[in-house]
Amino acid sequence: MKRILLTLLTFSVLSAQAQYRSEVWSPDNGDGTYTNPVINADYSDPDVCVGPSGEDYYLTASSFQCIPGLPILHSRDLVNWEIINYAIKDKLYVGYDKITEHYNSVQHGNGIWAPSIRYHDGQYYIYWGDPDYGVFMVRTKNGDPAGEWTDPLCVIKGLGYIDTTPLWDDDGRCYMVNGWANSRSKFASVLTVRELSADGTHAIGQPVIVFDGNGTENRTCEGPKFYKREGWYWIMCPAGGVPTGFQLAMRSKSPYGPYEHKIVLSQGNTQINGPHQGGWVHTKYGEDWFVHFQDKEAYGRVCHLQPVDWSGGWPVMGNRGEPVTKYKKPSSSSVTIANPVESDEFNEPVIGRQWQWQANYDEKFGVPTAFGTMRIYNYKQPEDAKSLWLVPNMLLQKTPADEFCVTTKLRFTSKAEGQMGGLIMMGLNYQAVVVKRVGKEFHLLKLTCMNADKGTAQQEELIATLRPTAIDLTDYKPGIHEDIYLLMKVKDSKVKFAWSHDGITFKSCGEAFPMREGKWIGAKFGYVSVDANAKSDRGWLDADWIRITR
Repeated sequence: MKRILLTLLTFSVLSAQAQYRSEVWSPDNGDGTYTNPVINADYSDPDVCVGPSGEDYYLTASSFQCIPGLPILHSRDLVNWEIINYAIKDKLYVGYDKITEHYNSVQHGNGIWAPSIRYHDGQYYIYWGDPDYGVFMVRTKNGDPAGEWTDPLCVIKGLGYIDTTPLWDDDGRCYMVNGWANSRSKFASVLTVRELSADGTHAIGQPVIVFDGNGTENRTCEGPKFYKREGWYWIMCPAGGVPTGFQLAMRSKSPYGPYEHKIVLSQGNTQINGPHQGGWVHTKYGEDWFVHFQDKEAYGRVCHLQPVDWSGGWPVMGNRGEPVTKYKKPSSSSVTIANPVESDEFNEPVIGRQWQWQANYDEKFGVPTAFGTMRIYNYKQPEDAKSLWLVPNMLLQKTPADEFCVTTKLRFTSKAEGQMGGLIMMGLNYQAVVVKRVGKEFHLLKLTCMNADKGTAQQEELIATLRPTAIDLTDYKPGIHEDIYLLMKVKDSKVKFAWSHDGITFKSCGEAFPMREGKWIGAKFGYVSVDANAKSDRGWLDADWIRITR
């Protein structure tokens, strides 16, 4: 393992702020044009706003139950994006103990739905709906999205609220639009507007239905974003279903309607399905752009950028209402190519921004080390657990492209029988390659589970029997260790694993496995480390590095 001096650690923390360039997907073509998607990763339900400089753009997206939550991405040109922060650090709903306790366990698909980010009166605000608990808000403490954010504040308590966006009007009054989750409220496809207090902290008015898509092509209208432009109130929202829908724009002279509406973006003759749900920005250069998502199934909901033409009085997006694939970049003073971080050498004493846990963070999940590794302790699974579906301490990140290769070097340390750890591609169906202690040796296993969300038991396939590469010399609770390289190749929504002892010659772990999305999210890859014996001392996985390449 790497030995990293304190001075080098300090340097690594500082250098971590440097721009990262992906080997597998970069939308900037380097010639003044870009290719969609501008973020080829699962940033579902994106929203974007522009800061007071007019040239700093900030994006957030749904993070559901994953922690840290509410990712903050920054761009200077709407094409090159970097992860700079999370508004929710290690636990959902700090200050609301009962809700926090709920999210201490894995709650797939629940939590933070379709947030909106806005700049108002010197601060950035993010609002979101949690369909089980209500409308929540956080804001920056000092006006810096890369800095500290406040603890969540419950603006409206109740079931079914989703997809919330505030609008501060010219007279200082604040309004909020939201959608409704049928799974909780037993109705949907309507948008409501109500007035909030001027500081946006609580409701002072009753909701008014301003749009009803029931029984029309505009079914599943949701994800609304609220704007005001040249005296008109605008609501932009998707309708027609996630993979098959389109983008609506609607306008009124009153925040409470009535609103007239038009379709301003649809798939048309392109290959970009369901183009909708995102955020509009007007730049200091007088240009208008729209960031939206496309549902790519196992790869999740990736972010596209469309030009917006207001010349006809409506925000027609893309090329006359159809999404563009390649286009001229937005005007900007920036020429830096940068992408969301993927690879990790684990040299810093902080967890990289690409990583998320499956539930509220507990330090017993794992921590960085001073030795250039990330340690992930065995999670104590119930003995009757059928699969890895409810394991909270998986350390996972989003898939960064349609085709890529992941290679990692790790050491697994076992203190007791049955402990195991390795590399996983997680979703409703998942596959992992792990080393598992059996007696005084390790079994290299391929774990496969179909329909994990339905309680299906995982299957184990023996790939190889391995002797430990090291054994503790102490006679007090000695551990045995396995040093191993694991590899996964992703192509055409399939993943194929391989393993090696020297990092040069890899042996296949069998046929390619069809990836599948998670609950409202794309498949995610990373590390798993578990133990079914509640009384044993924890074993652990030390990840030395992980590299994402072509």
